[in-house]
Order: sequence, then structure tokens, then C-alpha cells
Amino acid sequence: MYMGLKFYLKKFFGRVYHFLERIKNVVHHWTIETHYNVLVDKPVIIASSAKIDIIMGGSIHIGRDTQILDGVLILTYGGHIKIGTNCNINPYTVIYGHGNTTIGNNVLIAGGCMIIPSNHNFHDVEEQIIKQGCTSKGIQIEDNVWIGHGCSILDNVTIGEGAIIAAGSVVNKSIPPFSIAAGVPAKIIRNRK
Repeated sequence: MYMGLKFYLKKFFGRVYHFLERIKNVVHHWTIETHYNVLVDKPVIIASSAKIDIIMGGSIHIGRDTQILDGVLILTYGGHIKIGTNCNINPYTVIYGHGNTTIGNNVLIAGGCMIIPSNHNFHDVEEQIIKQGCTSKGIQIEDNVWIGHGCSILDNVTIGEGAIIAAGSVVNKSIPPFSIAAGVPAKIIRNRK
């Protein structure tokens, strides 16, 4: 008799938990979609643990059929972030806006990537680096790009259409369309055409 009660209690509280999780997701989506500088073209999937926020101004536009998974951070830092349609941004990727970030359509970004369009200035050895400010020129990722796990995409870079960036690469120079790049720093290892 006791085992039956325990089973039904577990089942009941499991359903309550899942119901509350659904409500949390709805509220999370509503909070993002009603922000005055965030435009989300529906339908999209945004995990409840993803953080999408306007910091120091800027704007965010997320295209339809895009998936933003667990732990992703999308923060403007005064710049503009545009993510195209049908993109997949996998867990724990960080995308900043500083000097503007543009991601095209049908882009795959694996987990743990960093896309940061800003660099600290460090030319004056007499001054602390933290006091020298930043330079922010922007990042552009064109359509149909695949960025492998754990990549870092640095400021003033364009990744051309159809390019593939191998896992763990650091991209500090622009990559031509339909190239495969790998390494630290990333170098072109092959052309797809």
C-alpha cells in the first residue's frame, strides 16, 4: 500500500514540476520578446537558461526558426546583434555586440564558442591596460557557416559564406567563402569548391 502512494506522489510532483517549467519558459520568452530593443521573429526556440539582454544600449534581432539553447549569452554592450533565420546556437556560446555582430541565415554555432567584436587597447606600456579602452570594429558571419565547438571569433573578422571553422580554432583574420579553417590562429586548410 505504501509503495503505491509513493509512486503516485512522485508522478504528481513530476507533473507539477514540468507544468511550472513550462510557465517559466513562457514568462522567459515573453520577457525577451517584449523588450523594446529586442525583435524576435516567431517561431524561435529560446532555452529558459539563455540570457538575452541589452546592456549599455544597442539592439538584438533574432530571425525565425532559430534555436538558442541552454546557457547561451547574447549581450549587446552598446552594439547591435543580428541573427538570421534557421540558425542553431548551441549551449554555452557567448555572443557580444560591442562593434556589431551580424550572423547570417542557416548558421550552425557549436557549444562553448565566443564571438566577441572588441579588443582591449594595450599600446601604452606606461598605462594600465584596463584604462586604455577598447577598439570595436565588428564581426560578420555570412550564410551557411558551420563553427565547431569551442571556437573564438575575434574583432574585425568576416567569415565568408559556406565556410567551416574547425573545433577549437581562434579566428583573428577574415576567412574567405567556402573555406575550411583550423588552428590557433586559424589558417585555411582546404577549399570546399
